[in-house]
Amino acid sequence: MAFQTINLVTTQFPTSTLFHYLPRFEEIYYEGNPLGKVQLFRAVREGQTCKLLAVTIIRKDEDFLWDSTKDLLDRSVKDAAAMIRGIYAFDLLTFNVHQETESFSPRELTQVLVNSSLRLKAGEQMLIKYSSVYGMFQKLVDESWGKIVFKTAVELFNDKPNFLFALVSKILKTVEFSREPVMVLVNDLSTFPLHDPRNEKQKAFLDELITAQANCSIEFPPEVYIQDQNGVRELFSGTIVT
Repeated sequence: MAFQTINLVTTQFPTSTLFHYLPRFEEIYYEGNPLGKVQLFRAVREGQTCKLLAVTIIRKDEDFLWDSTKDLLDRSVKDAAAMIRGIYAFDLLTFNVHQETESFSPRELTQVLVNSSLRLKAGEQMLIKYSSVYGMFQKLVDESWGKIVFKTAVELFNDKPNFLFALVSKILKTVEFSREPVMVLVNDLSTFPLHDPRNEKQKAFLDELITAQANCSIEFPPEVYIQDQNGVRELFSGTIVT
């Protein structure tokens, strides 16, 4: 079934923690997770269609933050599924684990999902917003019973200098020689961010990646944004956004 697409620029999504510091877009469409835990968006920027690949990461030794947040989300989704009719998909787009452990109410998110389900017909989707939680909610089919397929995308990483290189390299490998602009966003939720400009070994890995990508670019060199507790920076140009 072909789903109705939503231009997320017409919603609150551009103000989310995922997109707030990125360049402004005229259009943004969510296209799912074709690359495992990497989210794919199709966007229009200054009249030019581009592809944006976003991945959210957190340190393995901080996974308790993610686990506690996911427990709250799972509870909300499970309770909502028991109160609705039809089969739905709920893709979590972004959230703030540090904020949600203090202010999140599973009951309130449950009610948001239940209320939203009443507005959707099979094949339709809408953006869900509750606190810092943004997600795409889709109705798959009508049924006399309720089910919500809940999908999250968070990558755990160990503290190794080459992890950032390996992660970005793997993502860019899927869009080598692209004839349209490509943007990659690494959204690091860790208290102590992965990217460290003072780490010479990490810098050497990234310099190697930049050189390799320059040779693979046909027309548009990729833009790679690193977003963490220290702000946002574009990796290849060295531009600090915040």
